[in-house]
Amino acid sequence: MKKIITRKLSALFLISVLVITALAGCGKKAENASGNTAAETPAATEAATDTPAATDTPAATEAAGPYYSADASIESIVTDAASKGKVGNWGIGNEYEIQALLTKYNQPTTYLSQAFDMDGFDDDSILLASAMTYNELGLVKNSYDGGYGYGDGVKYIDMNDEGVAMLEDNIFTTSKFAKENPETVKAFIYASMKGWADACANPEEAAKIVYKYGSSVSADHQAYMAGEVKKLVETDMNGKAVSNYGNMDDTAMQQTLDLAKKYIKLDDSAAADKLQTLTLDDIRDTSFFTAAAASDGKFSPEKKDVSIQLKWLPQAQFMGYYVALDKGYYTDAGLNVTIVPGGGDIGETTAVYTGQVDFGVTWVSNLIAAKAGGMDLTEIAQIYQRSGLVLVYKVNK
Repeated sequence: MKKIITRKLSALFLISVLVITALAGCGKKAENASGNTAAETPAATEAATDTPAATDTPAATEAAGPYYSADASIESIVTDAASKGKVGNWGIGNEYEIQALLTKYNQPTTYLSQAFDMDGFDDDSILLASAMTYNELGLVKNSYDGGYGYGDGVKYIDMNDEGVAMLEDNIFTTSKFAKENPETVKAFIYASMKGWADACANPEEAAKIVYKYGSSVSADHQAYMAGEVKKLVETDMNGKAVSNYGNMDDTAMQQTLDLAKKYIKLDDSAAADKLQTLTLDDIRDTSFFTAAAASDGKFSPEKKDVSIQLKWLPQAQFMGYYVALDKGYYTDAGLNVTIVPGGGDIGETTAVYTGQVDFGVTWVSNLIAAKAGGMDLTEIAQIYQRSGLVLVYKVNK
């Protein structure tokens, strides 16, 4: 049943990306940035450089079995999988981390287009498969409904440890909306951060709250996801604890921007040129976050009825917003908030830019690409303080 649902969701996202591609017109990567889609069958990406021929010669790391030794070096694993053309990613905005990792180990930036289920990893079509720690990695390791049950038969490469991490889930709006509605923006940030603090303090409760609002995954996976999301919110790229929820750390954001400039390829020449000129002040505004944090929680919103567009369907990835809604934190701040699930026929950057919603959740790389493409968007809070992307691989037993 899970695989049937997954295929339906993948098809839904494919429709979404096709519509976004038609609407945005500001560069392929900016348009792809809005959703999750992938081909059913892995195929070489357009971003790829020359792909080395696959070899039938077992790598040294495979001497004791068909997969990798548990103590194999990361470089040997990356090199082997890349030489066989079996590194996978969805190509929706975090492929740049994969390309940076491949570059680090002197490999071409080729990757396979990976579907949203992990069947390609399961049947060995992909040796190094992209997985979010809070989602696909849990499905690969666990045996609950929808899981593949590999347990300790898999290990993974963490983008944070490799120095190629890029920041993901944030909150953004348009510069125009923020300028015209400063009290609304501050109130939304304040209540949302209160929701995230509550969710991280009580992840099991947060998972149940999200599930109540229409979960796309099982209750067990929702609980797993909440625990992993908590780690991304409360730990930075260097493994240090973070208590200032929503903080926009300059070092982490600069690393994200630098990698974006190197690996995001925009077809429109003006957008490509604009990308190279962007600074942190072009993509984020810290004034609202600072003011919200210093406030007493009392606001006079210019616009009380507001909405936020999620990047995907209801799941613990967005638990802070659902907790804020369910516990009345938005109401206390003077707001009537509508949470709009993703997965429809429009991307979050386009939805916010065109005024269909007031706020959105996206990855920073997507916001950067959209900004370069002409959308006047600005980040107002950074929820995830580290990358949740890993490359998972099987190990010999």
